[in-house]
Amino acid sequence: MKEKRPPGGGAKTLGVFSIAMINLAIIYSIRGLPLLAEEGTAAGFYLLVSAVFFLIPVAFISAELATAWPPRGPGGIYVWVRQALGERWGFVAIWMQWSENVIWFPTVLSFIGATIAYIFMPSLANNKIYMLTTILLIYWAGTFANFRGMKTSAWISTLGVIATMISTLLIIGLGIAWLVSGSPLQVDLSWHAMLPDLTNLNSLVFLAGVMVITSGIEVSAVHEGDVSDPGRVFPRAILLSAVISFCALLLGAMGIAFVVPAKEISLVAGVMEAFEKFFAAYHIKWLVPAVAVLIVVGSIGEVAAWILGPSKGLLVTARDGLLPPFFQRCNENRVPVAILWVQAFIVTGLVLVFLLMPTINSAYWILTALTAQIYLIMYILLFVAGIVLRYKEPDTPRPFRVPFGNAGMWFLGILGMIGAIFTLFIGFLPPSQINEGNLYFYEAFLIAGMLVMILLPTLIYALRKPHWKNEIPTD
Repeated sequence: MKEKRPPGGGAKTLGVFSIAMINLAIIYSIRGLPLLAEEGTAAGFYLLVSAVFFLIPVAFISAELATAWPPRGPGGIYVWVRQALGERWGFVAIWMQWSENVIWFPTVLSFIGATIAYIFMPSLANNKIYMLTTILLIYWAGTFANFRGMKTSAWISTLGVIATMISTLLIIGLGIAWLVSGSPLQVDLSWHAMLPDLTNLNSLVFLAGVMVITSGIEVSAVHEGDVSDPGRVFPRAILLSAVISFCALLLGAMGIAFVVPAKEISLVAGVMEAFEKFFAAYHIKWLVPAVAVLIVVGSIGEVAAWILGPSKGLLVTARDGLLPPFFQRCNENRVPVAILWVQAFIVTGLVLVFLLMPTINSAYWILTALTAQIYLIMYILLFVAGIVLRYKEPDTPRPFRVPFGNAGMWFLGILGMIGAIFTLFIGFLPPSQINEGNLYFYEAFLIAGMLVMILLPTLIYALRKPHWKNEIPTD
């Protein structure tokens, strides 16, 4: 049965630029720059592959699904996959979106912790106890802030986007100035360096990390009700945001690669390492703490947005009776407090990975790899749903359609699945650039993590009870 549109609705005020900026806020993060910088000029190759085999298919297919089956709030992926493949797989899809987000939190929080260290004592960025303590304090503070509702979360997120763009433009400007001035470069700019070693699969593992960096654009599809002409706005906004994101990520990464040797780049502190070297060369090192504060504000804004968003998506399934009634509990601000509490305790447990891995870099990477694996399973379900619904419900009005009919949907769907399945495979290989420590622990962690996140929603669905369903209208 087709999902009904909510009654009423306000003015449709979002245009190309607005949707593009929403996309950009979702898919761009300054914390991804060190990961790309480690690959030097080959970063452009990874970004291009990610755009063709991942970003573009996700954006176009989710735009079509959102205009045909408007998501109930943040539960978009649940609605779309349920329409195509049934309730069980819809639940698995939204569970994957929520769980990958939970696994992702320690990585972005470690970036914040390392940046804060540069305000007081840069050496703390490699101290596991400091990182663990800082991560937990920031996350729990963010959780309690989100208890106050969307207004607080939106204010923090807006401030974060502004701070992130300022710091990005600053590092790009410094990188361009460094290049133009003829200063010594720590990266090879020759043509042959623009391609990674395609004969060595271990060198391609970073593609999984790049996929995570550019993921999440499907979330912007929930704004379709605020767009007057989706067929015109969505493709143009997608193209604009993809171009801006590509340029910002590549130029920002090059800014780091120009001054920090690849083998010395820290995945959590690489941005600040670059700023420190730039400012030291220009005799303005006193600006390092100020920039660190700017980046921290930007990253906290990113965390604030994601603490609440996917949790509200899971709330939709709880009200559909797919989770025990406990998970339906909300406070007076309509915040799913029960889900946030569970989420916070899981994140606390995952942070302990930083104590088990040999280095901060290796801990950061193994959590990034697991995040990618989980998220890619959700995206495979998204691609399948897009194709299936073209045949299952061909007459459903679609204000925006993937171009070139069913052939266009098949083309993008298969393109996306090729990218996702290939990245899933190579994601199990440890990257040659990082000391992963015990190989058996590395593989066991990824395999066990994937199995738990796949089997758990399947088990919960099988054990669901009729009395779990609560007919509370969703916002």
